Amino acid sequence: MKTRVVNATEFKAKCLAILDEIEQRGEPVTITRRGLPVAVLGPAKRNAWKSPKDSWAAKARIVGDIVNADTSSIWEVLRQK
Repeated sequence: MKTRVVNATEFKAKCLAILDEIEQRGEPVTITRRGLPVAVLGPAKRNAWKSPKDSWAAKARIVGDIVNADTSSIWEVLRQK
């Protein structure tokens, strides 16, 4: 992987375009001042996108019947108020 070399003046003038280039190509850019390397700017490491499907698998437990549960006592309390 070849590193592009840019002097500080050019980097200052074309900063946003250089950032777009780094994002697209994924190659680092070396920034120099008076011919000496000062910094290396490269793409950020991104975490792979993880689907939320099954994210709660084996982390929760259903206790009892959630379909035919008796909720009459809850409604009775609300009726009294």
